[in-house]
Amino acid sequence: MARNPDPAPSGATMSASGSPQGFLHQTRRGFLSASLTAVGLLALPVALRPAMSASFPAVVLAFDGKALLVAGATLSRSDDGGRTRSTLSGPDGILALATHPERPGRIVAGLASGRVAISQDGGRTWKDRAVGNGEGAVDTVIMAAGQPDMMYAAIRSDGLWKSEDAGRNWSLAMDRPWLDDAERDLRSLASVDLATGMGGIWIYAGTDTGITRVPDCFCRWQDVQPGNAMDALVAGDAPPPEAPLPSGEPVRALVSVHTAPETLYAALPSGVWNSKDAGVVWSRLTSGDASAVAVNPIDPEHIVAALDGGLKQSRDRGITWSALAAS
Repeated sequence: MARNPDPAPSGATMSASGSPQGFLHQTRRGFLSASLTAVGLLALPVALRPAMSASFPAVVLAFDGKALLVAGATLSRSDDGGRTRSTLSGPDGILALATHPERPGRIVAGLASGRVAISQDGGRTWKDRAVGNGEGAVDTVIMAAGQPDMMYAAIRSDGLWKSEDAGRNWSLAMDRPWLDDAERDLRSLASVDLATGMGGIWIYAGTDTGITRVPDCFCRWQDVQPGNAMDALVAGDAPPPEAPLPSGEPVRALVSVHTAPETLYAALPSGVWNSKDAGVVWSRLTSGDASAVAVNPIDPEHIVAALDGGLKQSRDRGITWSALAAS
């Protein structure tokens, strides 16, 4: 699919509120985009990369097929539904994990060091590459729905970067969204395969103040609303959602269900939330301080969340929850 990493020739993109953004960094970003697209960076051992930030989340979660991945102080893998976990020799400073049902064994990790690490063998070995200038932490990563070689990484204080060749080369896709009179970092990402997107794909992003999204034309960040992407572009201000996520809370994790992409889960300080209509109407499944959530692509009834410093799971799409063993 053809994509334009900078759809505004003047150097400005339009925010979800219609505000121009991107003028201050366009020269630097244009240079980086051209240079990183033209030549891939040499993959070096992850262990040689020092972490640039100590503010790691308590835990991040992902499913590699039916195997549960848990990253915190260490990276572990469970192949028995979370009852037991084995430690993997993963990279230091993991801030985010991404997997894809069509590429079992491929794991992408966003690192505090400003790099993205990729494993092709279920987390046993890794290679890493810088994204952007390598100075901003990679807060969240995803692989595109239906296109596992298309990857996205959100760089702190920078924007959304993309790779079309499984992480070898990166270019700037979009500046950060302008929300509530400020440019906001992307704390979580989800690639959502919906017919309402201009190319069939939306990139949903969680920020410190809520959720925004952009169709894969990368024309501008938009509020989540009913209808298709073109309707949202011409409608001006979006109608208020009927039942939105709590205002002002950081959206720490987002996930779209592979077999039902209109079904979304989100982790917030107020709990785990669910939407069945692509993010227009939300309901809380369970309360607690949630920092991560993941859905088993083999069994979408199975949900795991990091809640109040521990792991909990649901086997019935979030109706009931139980503690998950830590060993």
